[in-house]
Amino acid sequence: MPTSGSVDRRGLLKIAGGSLAALGLTAAGCGSGSGSSGGNVTIRYAWWGSEDRAKRINRTIALFEEKYPKIKVKTDFQPYLDFWKKFNTQASGGNPPDVFQNAVGFLRKYDQKNVLLDLKQQVSAGNLSMDGFRADLATFGEVDGKLLGVPVGSNSMALVIDEKVYEKAGIAPKPGWTWDDFDAAMRKIRDTQGMAGDSGMYGVMYLYDLYLRQHGKAFFTADGLGFTEADLTQWWTKAYDGVKSGVYTDPKKIAQIKPKSAVAAELAAGEFTWDNFTVRYTAEGKSDYGLAPIPTTDGKKTGQYLGSLMLSGSRRTKHPKEVAQFIDFMVHDPEVAKIMGYDRGVPTTTAQYEAFKPTDEVNKQIAAYEQQLVDTGVLEPITPHPAGADVAESAFLRIAEELALGKRPVDDAVKQFFTESNTALGS
Repeated sequence: MPTSGSVDRRGLLKIAGGSLAALGLTAAGCGSGSGSSGGNVTIRYAWWGSEDRAKRINRTIALFEEKYPKIKVKTDFQPYLDFWKKFNTQASGGNPPDVFQNAVGFLRKYDQKNVLLDLKQQVSAGNLSMDGFRADLATFGEVDGKLLGVPVGSNSMALVIDEKVYEKAGIAPKPGWTWDDFDAAMRKIRDTQGMAGDSGMYGVMYLYDLYLRQHGKAFFTADGLGFTEADLTQWWTKAYDGVKSGVYTDPKKIAQIKPKSAVAAELAAGEFTWDNFTVRYTAEGKSDYGLAPIPTTDGKKTGQYLGSLMLSGSRRTKHPKEVAQFIDFMVHDPEVAKIMGYDRGVPTTTAQYEAFKPTDEVNKQIAAYEQQLVDTGVLEPITPHPAGADVAESAFLRIAEELALGKRPVDDAVKQFFTESNTALGS
């Protein structure tokens, strides 16, 4: 699940786990929070993202403060890595932000550390509405019967392609194409266009999750890993063989052009990533880029779900009502959608989805892609993420890259991943 279009999938996953694994967190209770004076309340809101996201969010906050003049919002944003470092420090000291941006991989982790506010009481009190969400996204932030996050934008895995290369190769992916079709397309691109068909699938955890789900398994269960060493050996062997045969990009070349993507650098004709990241390729590259469907095993089941960034509240806040009102405004108000656009994904509520109609081709494609997923009925509930999922995700990416670079044989890479992940997940 993605987080910001300004961070590529490798950088995102590295930061998501590796730096957080060593940081402890023991916050508990619901004591301190932001102060209030003269009937006014101040809540602290923190998020990660770019300067552009900050400008957009500040405009939405101005609208919120107009509607709720007695609630003032103090803001703080950081790049992704810095955000979680600061958040850990604040939460460990008992003073996390009242409301903050969150992602599914962190819900159980921080719930077990007594950091997250269960928002169900605020729903019952009428301060937060969970009505009007698209595609069952209202339950996306529910864990063990608690509402720990409210989705603000949806996205799903897709195959971003260089449309000109695919057209020259005579390849037109359609919903229901199989992995055999995909493999044949990779070879055809290599043989006819003189370039790799894909940037490399070995380290994309969320893609492997879909592949597992197509086979009745999943990357995560509620308390651990949902696949075997034999499963991963098969996946990584195929991926490594693909690098050697030239259907996937040489990872050494990818390392040389970072942070630019392999697709924009014309080292690959496509790569698997979150659909709302498509904007990045248009900004970086010179070709035309589009979204192709996820290959299937049986021509039907993709294993896909809608992921989402969320807003969560702190269990320690002194102002749970105001936090809930703030979240409610940010996910339901139509004007917010017009300001934010697809910066955090496609709006999750119907009111906001209908309020913002993209005019540029890239965002039109993103909207059409997600609508097609809904219309064809392929979407499923998301796989549960246990505490420690962020560490396992980071390990998957790092070890897969070591494998791709020839630093580890497949068997050793698989054993190392399971050792690190089982330790992180307590299984």
